[in-house]
Amino acid sequence: MDLDDMRCFVDVLESGGFNLAAKRLGISKSVVSRRISKIEAELGARLLSRTTNGMSPTEAGFEFKARCERILAEFDMAREVVAQHGAEVVGRLRISAPQSFGVRHVTPVLADMAKRHPKLEIDVSFSDRSVDLISEGFDAAIRIGSLQDSSLVARRIAPVRSALVASPGYLAQRGRPSTPTDLTNHDCLIYSGRNGTDWKFRSGGRWVSVRPSGRLRADSGETIVEWAVAGLGIADVPTFLLNDQFESGALEPLLLDYSTEDYGIFVVRPPGSHVPGKVRVLIESLVERFGGEPHWDRCLMQMAT
Repeated sequence: MDLDDMRCFVDVLESGGFNLAAKRLGISKSVVSRRISKIEAELGARLLSRTTNGMSPTEAGFEFKARCERILAEFDMAREVVAQHGAEVVGRLRISAPQSFGVRHVTPVLADMAKRHPKLEIDVSFSDRSVDLISEGFDAAIRIGSLQDSSLVARRIAPVRSALVASPGYLAQRGRPSTPTDLTNHDCLIYSGRNGTDWKFRSGGRWVSVRPSGRLRADSGETIVEWAVAGLGIADVPTFLLNDQFESGALEPLLLDYSTEDYGIFVVRPPGSHVPGKVRVLIESLVERFGGEPHWDRCLMQMAT
């Protein structure tokens, strides 16, 4: 049994089957099957059970997976320690990123990292779900908004603002709100993936909270933007989704005299004083790309002035 066999076994369980594990590893399904059979033969135990939803570990398989993950993590750390002497970043970086922000803005950063560090493996999961870094084996995750209290180590890499927007067609039909309380008379498009239910606005030193109501809600920011462009209501969405719509005139910003909540983009990692080189490079690359004034805010800033 070697490390490739162990990694193959872990990937089968993480992906839920031989086919997806083979795609992730870049090998054939038959090779994956042979490796799993080899492990079970050497151990003299059945490690996997087939279910209608894919693969699930037996009790022995669950224990073996946990120990394989520790061995692989230790090996990656050992490679990293040696590589640091040659200023190389090696190993496998497994990260989670929000769907809309990740695909639009993180993908180019990862592409640049892959070019700069040819021995670095990158495995990214784009999902708005808040993953459990430790139990699911992620090295880091990118999160947007207010962080929940936890033992994770967080690094803020950029600010995020939200903007209230609507299409010219909707505004022509329903009118333009002049204060936050006017929103109670409008159809609001509700993003269900955000923390909290109220939309908050600040005028001077006072915050005003409004509970939006509407018949359309989604956990996808991209969907909310598309609905707003279609004239179905008013939306409160992050500015990193809006530059194209502002420039084309498909959406107009509203209530520019009021400030919306400022959010942060964070990289979170498991607890510990040691920062793996691959995670350090990820953080440095994101700060280099997004630090200071994020480019997605500039269009809105120009309109506000």
